[in-house]
Amino acid sequence: MHHDHGAATGHEGLGWAVFDVLVLLALAAAAAGYAVAWWASRHRRPWSGYRGAAWYAGLFCVGVGLVGPVAAAARTGFTAHMAGHLLVGMLAPLLLVLGAPLTLALRTLRVDRARSLARLLRTAPVRVITHPVVAAVLNAGGLWVLYTTDLYQWMHTSALVHGLVHAHILLAGYLFTASVVGADPDPHRASVPLRAGVLVVFVAVHSILAKWLYAHPPAGVHATDGEVGAQLMYYGGDVVDVTLIVLLLTQWYVATRPRDAVSPAPGATA
Repeated sequence: MHHDHGAATGHEGLGWAVFDVLVLLALAAAAAGYAVAWWASRHRRPWSGYRGAAWYAGLFCVGVGLVGPVAAAARTGFTAHMAGHLLVGMLAPLLLVLGAPLTLALRTLRVDRARSLARLLRTAPVRVITHPVVAAVLNAGGLWVLYTTDLYQWMHTSALVHGLVHAHILLAGYLFTASVVGADPDPHRASVPLRAGVLVVFVAVHSILAKWLYAHPPAGVHATDGEVGAQLMYYGGDVVDVTLIVLLLTQWYVATRPRDAVSPAPGATA
């Protein structure tokens, strides 16, 4: 049977309304902050419209996944929940990473603040959480905990838990995506072989979870709804994962091509 969390009233309904307002305020702040930085950098080398479009598309995905019809349906249906997961946990992080917000910030902040941000990026805690292995464990591990424990049921009965879970999904997805194909400066960037290996393992773990959910949907989820949701997770996740692979290979090609192009082979003559 389906969870009937959509019928929440009184105090619970107020909690969901507050959650929606907070999400919209956070999205508005992120949109405005990016716009201000973009405008402030107009006298320098023009900021890429492609990156700006990616940032705002990512914010839009977060909004659709957390507020509105999809989010409301996700509280009672597993398939809608999985659509929200793909939007908030996979597609939005990819688009936000492509928006390169740290690069834009470093271009527009005062010199002293830009240096402070650069120092922060070099600290040990940042180095740990942005390592591909750690980021992958936070991302994939969080999903396994969500779907193999009572947390899935709990998050649909509490706006606070719902918000915390989705904050983790979004942030973990962002950290993982940035660690693999990040466009921003990363003083601790892992090697391409390591990032590629972690990405392959992550894709496998994500696919295994989707197959497991196909046969073992969370408690209270109708079998058919569980199967459709698991298929959406499997095939929808594959689309984003293939995009990550293409981006990683493209970055590797671009990074190595200039060196190959300007370095003649031993013994070569002009």
